[in-house]
Amino acid sequence: MGFLERLAKNIAKLEKRIEKEEEKIAHLEEKLASKKITKAKLNIERRRIHDRIKAIRARVQTLRGIAVKEKQHQDERAEEKKKKEEEKIKKKKKKKSEREEEE
Repeated sequence: MGFLERLAKNIAKLEKRIEKEEEKIAHLEEKLASKKITKAKLNIERRRIHDRIKAIRARVQTLRGIAVKEKQHQDERAEEKKKKEEEKIKKKKKKKSEREEEE
């Protein structure tokens, strides 16, 4: 498994975690509606959950940035490799033409 695939997998995991945290907020709001918890308790828990969501989103953003940088880096390496191969081919053609001129 390549680096980019692992990053994508981690991003997907974190996004699922965000969804679960948002479901927790909805569940707390249902509890408030059924009067099982107080509004103060809801606000405290909601704030904690929002802080966790914010931290997870920051991680996701960082991982996306890393993925973009890595993609660019791989593209640059591929271009360099292609240029080297083209230079090799040119050198071979040049040597062939020099040999033919000598003969």
